[in-house]
Amino acid sequence: MEEKSTVTLENIQRAALAEFSEKGFLGASLRQIVKSAGVTTGAFYGYFSSKEALFASIVEPHAAALMGRFMEAQTFFAELPEAEQPEHMGVESSSYLHWMVDYICSHREPVKLLLTRAEGTSYEYFVHNMVEAEVESTMQYLDVLRRLGRIVPELDRQLCHIVASGMFNGIFEVVVHDMPHDKALRYVDQLRDFYTAGWLKLMGA
Repeated sequence: MEEKSTVTLENIQRAALAEFSEKGFLGASLRQIVKSAGVTTGAFYGYFSSKEALFASIVEPHAAALMGRFMEAQTFFAELPEAEQPEHMGVESSSYLHWMVDYICSHREPVKLLLTRAEGTSYEYFVHNMVEAEVESTMQYLDVLRRLGRIVPELDRQLCHIVASGMFNGIFEVVVHDMPHDKALRYVDQLRDFYTAGWLKLMGA
């Protein structure tokens, strides 16, 4: 019975991945998912309470992995002694971006679902939440620079949000365009160099 249940679950999720990928969460038909999976609607509800619960079962592990590793990098940088933070700027982000490319290339379909087909779910704001975390870290780093005696121009939160949003949306183009691993690595390294130089200019470095 356990083996049969596992197979059924996998069939439902496989059918859902195809349907969500083609039509997005809002356009996806639960009836079509059930039909493609070869189960009854009643059987479906033995596994998932709703279409959104099914969507979450596919993308949540990847959302947690991407956001979790990102926040680890942010926390590591913030906990460095303040005097050491300027020389580490961009180092942790490089490590994270390389890890992210590896992760995305190993889980392309569900990550693409998370980033491009989540409208109408709580995951719709995944990239926005990542941007907001980046903005908060940036504002804290500006305060660190001022405490270190650096002359830093005033940068308001909205500008920082615009820059960070452009950066993350650019980085996630590796998902949208299904870039091969090596090309994606080069792409994000070039983007990181571009944005790091831009941030340094804005910060008066």
